[in-house]
Amino acid sequence: MDTPSVSSSTFNDDVEPTAPCSDTSSALSSMPAEIQQAADLAYAGIVSPTQAWAWFQAGEAVIVDVRTKEELHFVGQVPGSLHVAWANGTAMNRNPRFVKELEAKLQKQQKILLLCRSGKRSAEAAKVATQAGFTQVYNIAQGFEGDLNAQQQRGTLGGWRYANLPWQQN
Repeated sequence: MDTPSVSSSTFNDDVEPTAPCSDTSSALSSMPAEIQQAADLAYAGIVSPTQAWAWFQAGEAVIVDVRTKEELHFVGQVPGSLHVAWANGTAMNRNPRFVKELEAKLQKQQKILLLCRSGKRSAEAAKVATQAGFTQVYNIAQGFEGDLNAQQQRGTLGGWRYANLPWQQN
């Protein structure tokens, strides 16, 4: 099975993380397998969109989209995924109830796959969820839309939609 290529710039999201996201560069510099685990990650690992879909379809994991409700509505979402926003509204204010909302929807030992636009917010959310006691938190590489191309457009350089995986739009 071919693995989508992932570069160290995968986490080029417009929203700045709450802390430096240095752990992703080394882990993603070459993703030879569907699952990337690295000693320097603060969470279980990074999975390709195709591996995430396989786990989800097999009932082995849940997908939690951490984008805003506006992004879900206007850009699209994975059918059957859960939603717990990492940040809210157009100002992208950090959701202070993020962990509480995760705890209300999931068990701490469940395999959780986090998804955002490009992988940056979901990486930060994975760190926080792991610190809160969730034991199997993975970040979906490249996010829903992937990196920006030379024309400053998303959706052509990786991500969930680029991998031609199921999604829906309201």
